[in-house]
Parts: sequence; structure tokens; C-alpha cells
Amino acid sequence: MIDIYLYLAALLFVIGLVIVMTKRNAVIVLMGIELMLNAANINLVAFAKYDPSIKGQLFALFVIIIAASEAAVALAIVFRAVKYFKTTNLDEINKLKG
Repeated sequence: MIDIYLYLAALLFVIGLVIVMTKRNAVIVLMGIELMLNAANINLVAFAKYDPSIKGQLFALFVIIIAASEAAVALAIVFRAVKYFKTTNLDEINKLKG
């Protein structure tokens, strides 16, 4: 039964990784990172369900808190970059930097 959770987490992680590696829009890249963090949460909770000695729910809660703060800080940075560079394309921001 744990196989289903692990396959789902692996699928979400791969989708998030593909998004991060291929997309150039900063907001889309942040969404890919969030998918990867959610895949880690699914793994933590799945392992905690089948082994009660592991505190997976506590770790998952910690990851959710870190993901929320990461999203807030990253979106603030993206909004600032959009205001300054007038684009969310990471390649154009990198070109304009130098």
C-alpha cells in the first residue's frame, strides 16, 4: 500500500523538477519547487503511517512551514524584480543584470 504513496511522490517530484529545469518564468519555477516540497511531505507522512516510531507528521509540518515562508520571501523577490526589470523571464533578468 505504501507503493502508491511513493509512486505519487516520485511523480510529483519529477514533474516539479522538470518544471524547474525547463521553464523560464520565475513564478512557474516557484510552483515547481512547491511541487517538490509537497512530494517530500507525502513521503514523510507515508513512512510515518507505516512506522509509528518515525515522527513524519512533525517533519511534514516543519516542511509546510518552511515552504510557506519560502513562498512568501520568493514572491516578494519576484515582485521586486518585476518592478525593477519589467519581466518575469529569468533569462532576460540574467541578461539585464550584467
